[in-house]
Amino acid sequence: MATHVRRLEALRRAGIVERVAEGLWTVPDDLVERGRQHDAQRLDGVVVELKSHLPIERQARVIGATWLDQQLIGGGRGLGDLGFGGEAKQAMQQRADFLVDRGWPSGAGSACLARNVLGTLRNQQLTKAAKEIAAETGLEHRPVADGQRVAGIYRRSVMLTSGRYAMLDDGLGFSLVPWKPVIEQRLGQQLAAAVRGGGLSWELVRLRGLSII
Repeated sequence: MATHVRRLEALRRAGIVERVAEGLWTVPDDLVERGRQHDAQRLDGVVVELKSHLPIERQARVIGATWLDQQLIGGGRGLGDLGFGGEAKQAMQQRADFLVDRGWPSGAGSACLARNVLGTLRNQQLTKAAKEIAAETGLEHRPVADGQRVAGIYRRSVMLTSGRYAMLDDGLGFSLVPWKPVIEQRLGQQLAAAVRGGGLSWELVRLRGLSII
């Protein structure tokens, strides 16, 4: 049995998802968060989550939204002064200096970041990655707007500092949409994604209709 099916079966037993038919599931909009809560309960509240694939010292000097940027926006709340917390705070200051030197507006304090900068950094890096893929494949990049639905073959995943994205190729152009674990085993398959209010839902395109995943 495939890994994603075993995962869905475990969530079904917990009452989080419902199996409608073979290969067809009904999932809630907050599936990721409820799945995390389910895992935390099984592990007595101990959850290990990867926040970024980049070490914090490298995050300090890249163009793109990073975990350090999120900490800057939040003022580093929850970080201690010793160990990793101290290292993170030092990297936050380096990150703030790096961005200010390049003309990005800062928030209140020397190690803060204006909230509107995060989306701009994310979009800037996404645009750069899309240009590189367009040059490589000859396909036209089609940005995805809120409320839009895109479809195509899931060709690859693209790892950026702002997160992981899936490339959907419709034969004439491509779109980059936020990746989710539910499509891990769907490489090479026809998928559709709908963006609504900052959220994203994936659809597996079948010959006899659509299955929301």
